[in-house]
Amino acid sequence: MKSTFIFPVYVLCTAYVIIMVPIIAENHCKVTTEKADCSHLELYTIPSDLPTTIKILDLSHNRLKTLPAANLSRYDKLHHLDVGYNTLHILDTALCQKLPLLKILNLQHNEFSKIPEKGFLYCTDLAELRLNSNGIKGITGNPFESLQNLNILDVSHNKMTTTALGDKEQLPNLSELLYSHNMIGELRKEDFMFPFNNSVQKLDLSSNPVKEFQEGCFQKLPNLRTLIMANMTLGPKLTEKLCSQLPGTQITVLILLNSQLTKIYNTTLKGLESTNVLSLDISKNFMSQIDNNSFIYLPNLRILNLEENQVSHLTSKAFKGLSNLRYLNLKKFFSSSKDSKIDDLSFQWLQNLQYLNMEQNKKIYFSEFTFSGLTNLTNLDLGGCSFQTIRNETFSSLSNSSLISLNLSKIDLTKIESRAFYGLKHLEVLDLGINQIDQYLTGQEFEGLHKIKQIYLSYNKHLSLTRSSFCSIPSLEKLNLRKTAITFKSPSNSLFQCLHNLTHLDLGNNNIANIDEDIFSGLHNLRILSLQHNNLARLWKKANPGGPVLFLKGLQNLEILDLLSNGLDEIPAEAFRGLSDLKILNLGENNIYVFPQSLFADQESLLDLDLHKNLITSVEENTFKNVLGSLRNLSMGNNPFDCTCESIAWFADWLNKTNTSVPGRDSQYICNTPSNYHGVLVKNFDNSPCKDHAPFMALFIFSFTVTSSLVVFVLLLNFQGWRIKFHWTVLENKILGLTEIDLGDRNFEYDAYIIHAKKDESWVYRYLLPLENGRQYKFCFEERDFEAGESNLQLIVNSIRNSRKVIFVITRYFLNDQWCRR
Repeated sequence: MKSTFIFPVYVLCTAYVIIMVPIIAENHCKVTTEKADCSHLELYTIPSDLPTTIKILDLSHNRLKTLPAANLSRYDKLHHLDVGYNTLHILDTALCQKLPLLKILNLQHNEFSKIPEKGFLYCTDLAELRLNSNGIKGITGNPFESLQNLNILDVSHNKMTTTALGDKEQLPNLSELLYSHNMIGELRKEDFMFPFNNSVQKLDLSSNPVKEFQEGCFQKLPNLRTLIMANMTLGPKLTEKLCSQLPGTQITVLILLNSQLTKIYNTTLKGLESTNVLSLDISKNFMSQIDNNSFIYLPNLRILNLEENQVSHLTSKAFKGLSNLRYLNLKKFFSSSKDSKIDDLSFQWLQNLQYLNMEQNKKIYFSEFTFSGLTNLTNLDLGGCSFQTIRNETFSSLSNSSLISLNLSKIDLTKIESRAFYGLKHLEVLDLGINQIDQYLTGQEFEGLHKIKQIYLSYNKHLSLTRSSFCSIPSLEKLNLRKTAITFKSPSNSLFQCLHNLTHLDLGNNNIANIDEDIFSGLHNLRILSLQHNNLARLWKKANPGGPVLFLKGLQNLEILDLLSNGLDEIPAEAFRGLSDLKILNLGENNIYVFPQSLFADQESLLDLDLHKNLITSVEENTFKNVLGSLRNLSMGNNPFDCTCESIAWFADWLNKTNTSVPGRDSQYICNTPSNYHGVLVKNFDNSPCKDHAPFMALFIFSFTVTSSLVVFVLLLNFQGWRIKFHWTVLENKILGLTEIDLGDRNFEYDAYIIHAKKDESWVYRYLLPLENGRQYKFCFEERDFEAGESNLQLIVNSIRNSRKVIFVITRYFLNDQWCRR
């Protein structure tokens, strides 16, 4: 019984997987106006519910085994179809017939071991075809005969042993042919008979085991302009034979990267003599030798890449003949295992060279004549070489050059001598960063740099600055002094007084704790100021001797201000006063918890505000409304927000409505207090109770006032009722003009009540009480007549009421008695 039940369930589950999974996957396609991206969805079939107007369909990285043309017919507007990375092995002949507008077809990484003869019969408008990485061993027949408009054909990463793509002329518009990573061992003349109209301009044969070039192998490619033969084992002899086959073509770019060309003899490139090669790449060849006159066959060469070789000696005639060279890359060109040598005047032939890259050549010596002849040089990159000291003769050979940019970063530099760059009168950019400079800068180091615009000194050991350090370069616009352990040898308010054209100043990561208020005076053109990772907290404290130091005053054109990580916990209200052009302000990673209401009064142009990782609990509307309305980006995440009506309600509402970019809105804006909101996103704060806040407050004030008044009234009646009654009676008598009531024959218990001080008790006994003898008078005397059990105050009131008169015994003791004082 149990097994009978299980079998139907199994069948239903299997049917669900087979039928429903593709349907569910279809629904995950990302569809835009012209494109449907259905890649990486584990699809077994082509989705049938996509818009029929799409022009691009991406079905790559799925599990398609077939590509039925009928299933694609509803998408007849397609221009681009990508079905790469599937398991296709059969191509429907009617595919292009159903997709008449198809221009690009990508079939890479499938299982087409051979191309069917009529597979592309109707693809007459196809411009790009990718068949790479399919395991194709060869082309039989003429499957590409109908591709009259094909421009790019990629058959790389297959198992082809020949370049032949047919036995008749075809592909009249083919311009780019890619054969890399195949098994082609020989280039034969007849293998390139198929291109009709001599249209091929780019040929990539990289990573093939070519061992032979037959005579005339490129004869059918007269319009060939770019030939890529990278990652091969050509060597000097086979390279020489290759070059001999290139005359008759229009070759301009030849790439022989990593082709085992260990040496260049003076005949290796001779075959290029009658060509017009403009760019030659022979990098990464572990080359150890370049003979004199090796490049005399390339008079029109513009770009030469010799990066990553192992040459130990550059001879004086190695570059002879390269009079039109513009770009020379010698990065890691010299041997790294032993000291290398450059003959004087080795570069004299390169009179038109503009860019020379000699990065990361550690074991090489530069003499004062090394760069002689480079009169048109504009960019020299020596980063990563080795100079411990730059002397005034180091670049003397460039004194008549047009040098604009000089990179001396990472060269282990410890000192710059006076007038070291004196002859470089056209230099605009000088990079001395990431070195070990430990120096007192007098200003003489930069003499002669009349047009300098940018100096990069960041990441050095220690720089001591004085008022004259930069006075020889008033044209400077950008100065980078990040992480240089700066010390000031003169009053800091005069350090930058000469740099009136400065627009960018970086003083970050210097642990600066003390600067003067006028340190940036005169920098009226400053646009960018970075003071991040310093220790400026004390300067803005109210308790600072002399008050907060307003060191930003006068920078009215400042647009970017970076104060990241300075330990700031107080900001004076006038800190940013006058910075009306400020667009980017970074106050992140400080200890700020409160902002003066007028702090951002002048920042109506602010676009980016960064306050992340502070101690902000409250975002008050009066403080931030002026800037949040115009912001483009706000970063205020990772703060301990207090999610109450008074602290965050307005901000939570703004977060949910704004179009401003707020990175981390869904993860970093989290409530810290109160406990019932701890861990809740600020944007999810429920501010509905806050909307009735005003009526509730009015009711609270009214009820509190009434209750408080009632309590005070009760207390007054309890403790001062008799006084109130007395004063009320006096007032009433004065207003109404009442006279003393004639008591007539009213019976009183006592004739008089005696009020006296405690110390006058003996006097009362002696002079007043004897008057009672003979029953002439009867007095109420507290010590004698008060009954026990009632309060003293109540007994006094009752006794006065039962007495015809009150006798006051007034003495100095009475006036000082506590009852009298009350």
